Amino acid sequence: MSEAHPPNRDQAALWNESAGHTWVEMQEMLDGMLAPLVAPLIEAGFPGEGGRVLDIGCGAGATALSMARRLGPAGLCLGVDISGPLVAAARARAAAEGLASAAFLQADAQTHGFEQDTFDAVISRFGVMFFDDPTAAFANIRRAARRRAKLSFMAWRSADENPFMTEAARAAAPLLPDLRVPPPDAPGPFAFADRERVQRILDASGWSDVDIRPIDAPSSVAEKDLLAYATRLGQVGQALRDADEPTRARTAEAVRPAFDAYVRDGAARFTAACWLVSARA
Repeated sequence: MSEAHPPNRDQAALWNESAGHTWVEMQEMLDGMLAPLVAPLIEAGFPGEGGRVLDIGCGAGATALSMARRLGPAGLCLGVDISGPLVAAARARAAAEGLASAAFLQADAQTHGFEQDTFDAVISRFGVMFFDDPTAAFANIRRAARRRAKLSFMAWRSADENPFMTEAARAAAPLLPDLRVPPPDAPGPFAFADRERVQRILDASGWSDVDIRPIDAPSSVAEKDLLAYATRLGQVGQALRDADEPTRARTAEAVRPAFDAYVRDGAARFTAACWLVSARA
């Protein structure tokens, strides 16, 4: 890719501007929604106390902080994310907790010059599906891992298996003609829905002992947060970024009822259909 078109240019712009700031603002809600997926990932990727772990696409730091606590004071979890706002939020959380075994770096994991043979494990919770060239990204990450280091990551399965995540876009589509549905393999939440594609990427980037298994986790969003979830995140959030107030109001009226079937006992409850992928360097 030329200097005029650097890798992951669109993702860098997105996550350092609107999406990054929105995720910081909605960190508490998002952490709660994704909390059931932290323990399985940490369990899969934990290399032992005192180990060194690389967290790819660490966001606001939830998984890196959880791993750092388990590694103990002699260990280190380095969280890497392309988003400056999210990395700043993660650093602030680690400082507030006094957690010296967590560190954070703003960088593109596809191209960053990691020190070779450094990490005992690599983890990611929904942070590896956004690369322009995932094979190049996983090859670069592998170089940072020690021999036989374990890779463990969560990725969403298909949109059809995660209808909660696409309800807002379906309901808003008649009102938002610019709403874009990306191609199946394009960088985005469902880019790794095809397990055979994931296998090919990891094989081509030099990982071995690949294991891809489904995980279905109960998840929820508080009813009070549903409207923000539906109108500020994802495709709808991007489409509404520059919309006028009448369009925003009409869209909110259309999308909120789409979640009624999920709501009980004060929260929208759904199943997060994911892959838990593991491999060895």
